Amino acid sequence: MKFIHLADAHLDSPFLGLSFLPSNSFTQIHQAPNESLTQIVNVAIKEKVDLVLIAGDTFDSPRPNPSSQLFFASEVERLTKAKIQVVMIFGNHDHMQKTDLLVPDSPYFKLLGNSEKIETINRQTDSGFKYSVTGFSYLNNHITIDKVAAFPAKNANYNFGIMHAQEKSGKSNQNVYAPFNLTELKELNYDYFALGHIHLRQILSEKPLIAYPGNIQGRHINEKGAKGCYFGEIDERTKETKISFLQTSPIIWQQVDIKLNDPISPTDLQKKILTVTKAKVTTYYSLQINGAEFLNEKERDLIQDSQFWQMISSKLDYNSQLVDVRFSSNSQLEVASNDLTYFNQAKKDVFDENNFLAFCKDWVQKDEFASQLIEDENFLQEVVQLTEVELNNKLKGISDEIS
Repeated sequence: MKFIHLADAHLDSPFLGLSFLPSNSFTQIHQAPNESLTQIVNVAIKEKVDLVLIAGDTFDSPRPNPSSQLFFASEVERLTKAKIQVVMIFGNHDHMQKTDLLVPDSPYFKLLGNSEKIETINRQTDSGFKYSVTGFSYLNNHITIDKVAAFPAKNANYNFGIMHAQEKSGKSNQNVYAPFNLTELKELNYDYFALGHIHLRQILSEKPLIAYPGNIQGRHINEKGAKGCYFGEIDERTKETKISFLQTSPIIWQQVDIKLNDPISPTDLQKKILTVTKAKVTTYYSLQINGAEFLNEKERDLIQDSQFWQMISSKLDYNSQLVDVRFSSNSQLEVASNDLTYFNQAKKDVFDENNFLAFCKDWVQKDEFASQLIEDENFLQEVVQLTEVELNNKLKGISDEIS
């Protein structure tokens, strides 16, 4: 038996924060999730897989636009016409009723666990290999209870579990996506558990197999590298399962770093940037400049200007783009020793996670992109780094004036 496991397509994602891109590049990235899904379907048909598992967040919203709905329906139809079984669940982004999905009923398509009810279906391949799929769909954007305890015991078939969920965390505000305990999930001993929600591809357990395929197309710089799906092959005699990753994303995101040890001219800096942005496929780059204290304020403003990014991008291959620049400092802040205690306390107070979220509250309410940034666990650290660079330069300027 062959199967494909994908999740988090986020069709019709708005790709916020990229409006500065040239229109052809923005169109390319906006279409990338659709292209990735089409490629997955192409592979499924070419390889004559028996089953495609879609583990939630196919759409970015519970009210996807008609074009995304119709596109998805046409891709499912390609699979069902090839007599490939498709089993799908809704996630926290596309929490919908089955009646809202524009996919017609078919013996080869099943939306599993409508209205958050755990459901099992039993199927068999053309060769007579019997398998079961158990899971549930979201109806609300948050599920705070652990649903694993309600999953049925493993039966005599090959058992697939499917769930859009996140491991339990010490932070209660994160335990709103069907939180589960990995030990409990492993104790179910399903042959393969197909997870969705986490965009980082990872295998949580080898025996039994429990895996996140990640999303099918990275949407920002913190979703780096190749994206796609898992391709699985099952030995129908022993039920031994092997999975491999298939890249289907037409665009990848990548961070590159340069280090400055001395002041540098803008021309030489451009040359340095171009040496680390050699693309082999369409790549969207985030540039990390370490040693940013060697750049003056005018140079930093230039490098952070989107027109500078577009100038760099015009020299890159495969329509690649520089879309983000971040600064970090190689040196410690030069604060007088008698002021250091007060400075560290101020830093702790300002960048305490709860205080930081409180500072950002009004901004988040006014800007959808800001709400996405706040959810990114790396954002706070990036703000701290930029603040240190700015303070270093301010303090250096004061020191220069005094001397």
